[in-house]
Amino acid sequence: MSSKSAPPNRTPRGRGPALPSPGPSGLLPNSAVVAIVVAVVVVFAVVVTLAVRGSTSTQQTGPGVPAADAASAQVVRDSSHRLPGSTEAKATFVEFLDFECEACRAAYPVVEQLRQQYAGRVSFVVRYFPIESHFNAMRAARAVEAAAQQGQLEAMYQKMYTTQEQWGEQQVAADDTFRGFAVDLGLDMARWDSTYNDQATIDRINLDIADGKALGVEGTPSFFVNGQRIQPKSVDDLSGALDAALAE
Repeated sequence: MSSKSAPPNRTPRGRGPALPSPGPSGLLPNSAVVAIVVAVVVVFAVVVTLAVRGSTSTQQTGPGVPAADAASAQVVRDSSHRLPGSTEAKATFVEFLDFECEACRAAYPVVEQLRQQYAGRVSFVVRYFPIESHFNAMRAARAVEAAAQQGQLEAMYQKMYTTQEQWGEQQVAADDTFRGFAVDLGLDMARWDSTYNDQATIDRINLDIADGKALGVEGTPSFFVNGQRIQPKSVDDLSGALDAALAE
């Protein structure tokens, strides 16, 4: 991915165009859902192609990154974060993501719509995979993890995507911006600061990265359904994979 933002009305080379973001609640009104689905049918193949080709890079890792191989790697661990409303489900949808990745932001409303469509039937799992060329990607993952430790995973996860244009694709540290998000969410800031700067937080992110790399993840977003890697070319491919998993 290029390190420079494209002009507002141009599609960045190698990237899918950004899609509308949901409102503060994370739930989309029916009219917005229809518009998004129509748009995604056109652009989703571009987004996925981009994820495979344009978002491939060395991952950001801190000290002590664990080694993993195909035998020990896990698509989902007991400690993996599940988005609310998706526990005890028959099918599991896993996304390895980078909060600064524009392709991930373009896919975000699609995943939100799938969460609505398959509520209570599919467990949606978030795994971190920050790309080194994205200056604030590791910081964003740390901020989300620090919020998750206070039960605010979903709120910070959504905040990162809905504000990405404000802080993404910049060579300026966004620590203060992310701390401001935590303040907005009403988090215990002493605890958030401690978790954000804790080596254990970096270790947790590094474990996701190690699992992803061992599973063949090279770019973001990368999707798995019930442990199987899928490379969708359309929204129907995603829903089809979930329908098949639910039918097993």
